[in-house]
Amino acid sequence: MSAIVNIPEVINNFNAYNQGNVLIGVTGQVQLPNFDAITEEIKGAGILGSYETGIPGFYSSMPLDVPFRILDTDIFSIMNPNEPVDVTFRASEQHTVKATGALDYKQMRVVTRGRLKNFTPGTLELGKQMDAKVTLELLYILIEVDGKTMLEYDKLNTVFVIDGKDVLEKVRAYS
Repeated sequence: MSAIVNIPEVINNFNAYNQGNVLIGVTGQVQLPNFDAITEEIKGAGILGSYETGIPGFYSSMPLDVPFRILDTDIFSIMNPNEPVDVTFRASEQHTVKATGALDYKQMRVVTRGRLKNFTPGTLELGKQMDAKVTLELLYILIEVDGKTMLEYDKLNTVFVIDGKDVLEKVRAYS
C-alpha cells in the first residue's frame, strides 16, 4: 500500500469540446452519468431466499445533460439526431501535496459519445440565463486521470475497462 502523496481538492477549471472545438456556452456544472447496473433476481435450489446479481457491462440508459447558459450556435452543433455526438470535457484537478502543502494539478479528460435524446430550450427572462440543455444518450464514455485510463465503457463494442483491467475479456472470448 502506497502512502498518500496528494490530497485531491477541487476541479480548478474545465472546458467542453465538440469534435475538438470549444463549446463556449456550457454552464459551470455538468453531471456525469450514473452507472446503474442491470440486475437479475437469482433464486432456486441451493439458495436460501433470493439475491440480485449485477451483469458486468450491462447498464441502464446513461443520459448526459450538457447545459448551456443561453441559446447560441454551440448548442445547435450537438443536436443532429442522425449524427453521433462527441463531447469531451477537459479539466484541471487541484491537489495539495501532503509533504509540502503546495498546490499541484492533474489533468482529467472525459470523452463521451452518444445521440440526441432531448432538447430543452430553457426560459426567457430579463437579465437571467436561459438554462437550456441538450440531453445525450451515451453509448461510450472514457475517463482518464493524469493520462491513465481509469474507465472505458463502450455499449456497442463490448468494451468495459476499469483501472486498466478488461472486465469483459472472458465474455468476448466465450461468446
